[in-house]
Amino acid sequence: MDHFAYRDGVMHAEDVPLPLIAETVDTPVYVYSRATLERHARVFREALADVPDKLIAFAVKSNPNLAVLKVLGKQGMGADVVSVGEMRRALAAGIAPDMIVFSGVGKTAAEMVAALDAGIGQFNIESEEEGIELAAIAAAKGMTAQCTLRINPDVDAGTHDKISTGKADNKFGVPISEAGQIFGALAGLPGVKLRGVAVHIGSQLADLAPLETAFEKLGALVQALRGAGHVITHVDLGGGLGVPYRVGEVLPPPSEYGAMVARVTKDWGVKLIFEPGRVIAGNAGVLLTRVVRVKRGINDPFVIVDAAMNDLARPALYGAYHHFEAVEPTGAQMTANIVGPICETGDTFAMGRDCDRLEAGDLAVFRTAGAYGATMASSYNSRGFVAEVLVDGDKFAVVADRIEAGAIMDAERVPEWLA
Repeated sequence: MDHFAYRDGVMHAEDVPLPLIAETVDTPVYVYSRATLERHARVFREALADVPDKLIAFAVKSNPNLAVLKVLGKQGMGADVVSVGEMRRALAAGIAPDMIVFSGVGKTAAEMVAALDAGIGQFNIESEEEGIELAAIAAAKGMTAQCTLRINPDVDAGTHDKISTGKADNKFGVPISEAGQIFGALAGLPGVKLRGVAVHIGSQLADLAPLETAFEKLGALVQALRGAGHVITHVDLGGGLGVPYRVGEVLPPPSEYGAMVARVTKDWGVKLIFEPGRVIAGNAGVLLTRVVRVKRGINDPFVIVDAAMNDLARPALYGAYHHFEAVEPTGAQMTANIVGPICETGDTFAMGRDCDRLEAGDLAVFRTAGAYGATMASSYNSRGFVAEVLVDGDKFAVVADRIEAGAIMDAERVPEWLA
């Protein structure tokens, strides 16, 4: 459920008509609903009611906007970060350091130092080499880093190859066949306290079976590590739950996920950590755009909108589907190719899509754009960066300014020897 709905024939975000946002802020613009963010955070937390000891850490990479993080922090969520920049955003949003988990395969020494100085709650170590480096840095500072070892369980999540992270040939984690040996080697190092294991097999999962398989493998590993004399107090189960992008699409709800987790982990005796991202933020946002013109095509007309692949990259990167609809539909329909103005054929949101009939100047939205939308934007074709708005009931505010191409150019320099 989200809070984007039609009233008197006009789409609203909560109590705000989208044409008012377009008139005030211009387009394209991301629009987020506070009520939807809060509802999704609450539903996810309630789904895990039978898990007694847990931390729910929002995956900041899915939507790092400070206002979004502030909303979720007020819902009791921590933060899963993959860079020092994301860590600083979480801290700036008021999320407590001990509720921050630092994941990611390429942490630099400088990032490790910054995270240690910030007092974050946990590092998810991705390799033996990383663990050795972190241990040396922490020991030299007279500190102890709280850590888990990320395991690659070699489980195919059945999702897009570019967002799969748990197969043997993915870059993340250590092979489960080597986990015992690597855990033992790292556990003896000064500077780190290796207190558990972590797993994350991919994103936009439409089936709970791969997750259950990965969790069962992790449970067996926990038993083996304890049998080898290690104290295991924390297990990070990652994120990955999918959201419906298509009208009528049905995916496993958080309640089914929570029941599965409670069943599989009931005898583990650990604190569980969860890293939801898309399932919290995805349906909490839309990308509001305006039709530039409708161009005749050989087969179907091209609806050219002012949003582009630099604003919403998922269709170009993954062939991802985003439902597209008019803000003020007339009831008439058309079959069209939905494209942006970027000088790339890849700047195509949909081909041969049945949609509301649109004309130049009409407003439309790409749905389910609250996750992996603005955060993946670029300034390709010198278009600048898209603005972001948060709606709260009958009020709204710009929570990320539109960065015009000129401002980006102002940060560039021509050396004197080229003058």
